[in-house]
Amino acid sequence: MRRRTALALLAVGLGVAGAASALWVLDERGIAPRTLAPYIDKRSSGHNALISGAGDWMAGALIRLDRGTAQPTVLPALSLGAQPQAVASAPGGATRPVASVDALRAAMASASPGDVIELAPGVYQLRRKALQARVAGTAEQPIVVRAALPGSAVLEVVAIVGVEVAAPWWRFENLTLRGACGRHSDCEHAFHVVGGAHHFAALNNTLVDFNAHFKVNGLGGLYPDHGRIEGNTLRNTAPRATRKPVTPIDIVAASDWTMRGNLIADFVKRGGDGVSYGAFAKGAALRTVFERNVVLCEDRLRGEPGQRVGLSFGGGGSGARYCRDGRCITEHEDGILRDNLIASCSDVGIYLNSAARTRIDHNTLLDTAGIQVRYPTSGADLEGNLVDGAIRSRDGGRLRGDDNLATPIVRLYAGMHPQRDLFVDSSAFDLRWRADAPRREGSGAGADLCGVQRGKQPAYGAFDDFAACLRRAK
Repeated sequence: MRRRTALALLAVGLGVAGAASALWVLDERGIAPRTLAPYIDKRSSGHNALISGAGDWMAGALIRLDRGTAQPTVLPALSLGAQPQAVASAPGGATRPVASVDALRAAMASASPGDVIELAPGVYQLRRKALQARVAGTAEQPIVVRAALPGSAVLEVVAIVGVEVAAPWWRFENLTLRGACGRHSDCEHAFHVVGGAHHFAALNNTLVDFNAHFKVNGLGGLYPDHGRIEGNTLRNTAPRATRKPVTPIDIVAASDWTMRGNLIADFVKRGGDGVSYGAFAKGAALRTVFERNVVLCEDRLRGEPGQRVGLSFGGGGSGARYCRDGRCITEHEDGILRDNLIASCSDVGIYLNSAARTRIDHNTLLDTAGIQVRYPTSGADLEGNLVDGAIRSRDGGRLRGDDNLATPIVRLYAGMHPQRDLFVDSSAFDLRWRADAPRREGSGAGADLCGVQRGKQPAYGAFDDFAACLRRAK
């Protein structure tokens, strides 16, 4: 009897030691439960019922530990993303009303600096051929294409591209563009900004059902630098059944772009490698800023296989011929990620791939695998972030800054989420603090996610009081 007891205790001890060793390896390699689960599911599939059943059970248990059982929620009306109030156009010249696709094409082709091309309410179907913006505006007098009231003019796109912008100083406001292709591979971009289209701006637009709602890249040795994407809503109503890249904001080799105050949601890729990003800049781009955005990898679309990443500098990398320097020694340099709320991602919320001298400040990440900084060419300074997940370097990436709230990976395997638990119910998007907000000593300069100036002891994360991010009834 004593011998059996001793053997049993030894077996338990070995089991505990084996589990501890496995957890140590997973922690060292930065493998969160949500990223281990698909691997187990894949490796166990195709075997006998016992093995595949055990794999299914284990994968499901890991997902529940890490992600819970949250269902799609109805977002509250946010003051971020496209708003019902029209934005004000830049001062300009003549207002040119249009009420048909032919009239819109003609007005864009013959535009002069300062023109405001205003669409009458209605649905404009774009078939096969994109609208072309090839006449240059100026800094003092950009060319504006707008609807007077947000949502009143809908461009229904049945083409690879809705609007192709190849000239500088164009601005698009208050429009709705909706992809309506029978095959998802045929509706690639709402806007394709290329070559010499510097100082492009998109304000208060709603773009739905595209693979890359904004695609930005060089052409013929010219690069569309100094772009601005502000206050737009970008989403999809179904997983994208395509092998092509799925990334609502896809910037390659263009520099000095700012993405501010956008709502980016439901960018699920069902085809190909299943990897998608909310937004990235890569291809030896410089000085990109992502600030005050709400990124929901899965909002209405949940439970799909695949890897969804929130925001990235470097993305999945670039071929040398697409890189601005022809080499891509780094994918990105001098980028800023600040005051963003990133949630519901099957993979990391922020990913740096060969991204040098990056600042990551005061972001809130909920229900993601955290932040990952990868490769020796990546370096990041992080301050004031609230991360429901781990902050990790990988393959030689360099991290600096220790004033952040994060969760070690080993705690995720125990189903522990102390940062998520700071809120009343983060899975239902009730982001009121459960008790007092966790605060830090540091600079209070600048506005938070909700546009409120920070005080001398700001809260960790993207916002002090999420109620300020809710749209007030007029």
